[in-house]
Amino acid sequence: MKKVIINENQRGLLFVNGKFGKLLLPGKYHLFGGREIETLSIDQGVLSSKCTLETLLLDSNIAKQVSVVEVEDQHLALHFINGKFAQILRQGKYAFWAIHDRHDYQEINISKTEVDTAIPAYLFSMIPSDYFTKVEVAQYQRARLYFDQKLERTLEPGTYYFWKNGVKIDVGLVDTRLTQMNITGQEILTQDKVSLRINFVCNYRISDCVKVLTEIDDYAEQLHVVAQLAMREYVGRHKLDEILEGKDQISEYVITHLKEKAPMLFVEIVDGGVKDIILPGEIRDIMNTVLVAEKRAQASVITRREEVASTRSLLNTAKLMEENQTLYRLKELEYIERICDNVGNISLNGTGDMLAQLGSLLRGQAS
Repeated sequence: MKKVIINENQRGLLFVNGKFGKLLLPGKYHLFGGREIETLSIDQGVLSSKCTLETLLLDSNIAKQVSVVEVEDQHLALHFINGKFAQILRQGKYAFWAIHDRHDYQEINISKTEVDTAIPAYLFSMIPSDYFTKVEVAQYQRARLYFDQKLERTLEPGTYYFWKNGVKIDVGLVDTRLTQMNITGQEILTQDKVSLRINFVCNYRISDCVKVLTEIDDYAEQLHVVAQLAMREYVGRHKLDEILEGKDQISEYVITHLKEKAPMLFVEIVDGGVKDIILPGEIRDIMNTVLVAEKRAQASVITRREEVASTRSLLNTAKLMEENQTLYRLKELEYIERICDNVGNISLNGTGDMLAQLGSLLRGQAS
């Protein structure tokens, strides 16, 4: 004889000669004659035994103490214990001990790939990622959603969840912010056969995030080529001096061409312009020489103009002093004052101090 004790947090299954007999409540039992007991813990929640679930549920005592849920194909069940999310259940039949706990279930049809908005988003932080795909679209982005490589729709900024039900999910993110395109080092011959290198910059944004991928191949490269061809066309029709003088005209010409092509490339051209025009070394030296010569010539003209103005001013002053003796005397006194400020004593042979002679002379003329 064998003694078995079933604790308060346990239940027992009695088997007689390998066949399920009945449910045993907590207590002490003696086994004999081909009897055995399988002890189950009700703390584990789920009813799990070596016996099939269908056989166990035929016992009315077991059926009263468990909560049963059956999940069909293409469905999931959210399992809540006492109002709190516990787990997610795939297709199959489950039984949970309901002696001390309340069990609730929310059935979900996952044959539809998109998650129903009725399911709270916070649950996905507790559901294993094997069950769903999460897609995040930033504020400055749009997304192309594909089911089995077929375009489904466009996603606006936000967070999206999709069930993993055998449908392949792909997402193509598109940046809708202002984008800068740089065209650097374009070597182009002018009409007078001078080789230039031009750097150009253009700002644009995508206007149709679906067609920009589905109807054209590499929109950025095509935009780049349009700008290159426009620059070559303009520079090839003008001489070097015209190009250097009309830098803004190149920008306007290229931007105009880009805006004409933009609708076909599904982009919007915002602005752009020529950053640099780089001349070959020998041409640059020649231009510098010409510039120095021009500046020297300008400086010479300015010097001569100032000299003429100064001479004309002196002539006008002389005419005024000739016509007005008082003005003449004031001018003499001004120059004597300047001499006295800068000269101390000047001695002349036999004539005395020069300043004294000047003073006597002035006093004599004044009388």
